[in-house]
Amino acid sequence: MGLIHQQVSSELMRRLAAAGFTDTRMAHNAVFPHVPSEGIRLVDLAARAGMTKQAMSELVVDLEALGYLRRRPDPSDGRAKLIEFTKRGWSSVEVALASFAAIEAELADDIGAGRMRELRRTLLDLVAATSPLRRPADRPRPRVRGTSRRAGRLTPTC
Repeated sequence: MGLIHQQVSSELMRRLAAAGFTDTRMAHNAVFPHVPSEGIRLVDLAARAGMTKQAMSELVVDLEALGYLRRRPDPSDGRAKLIEFTKRGWSSVEVALASFAAIEAELADDIGAGRMRELRRTLLDLVAATSPLRRPADRPRPRVRGTSRRAGRLTPTC
């Protein structure tokens, strides 16, 4: 899974660069999918991404400086700030979503539409099964069939 993640991420970065978004880094991919349209507080953004607040803060500051994100006052709490996309940020999200759709279509051409649909369903199931937001902290991660825990990582058993 790590190899396909790396390959798809590299292809996404290539397509973003071709569309004029040449200043983003792979690390920024930890931020973009977790920013909802209504904005989000830094602590919640970090939790969604499974990162520390400090690590997320560095990425947000970087993306603010590049013009992809901005902070505005939270209307429900004057002390807090909401992080949201700028126009440039939304433009890059649109390119990324179109790129993912194209990549999925290309993969479906290679492996067949049925296998691609099944892969997508399986990946969504894995995301749900391993999401820290869907599981109480005191409950361990579920064991995914066909894997074992070794050295704190999920590893294939086949």
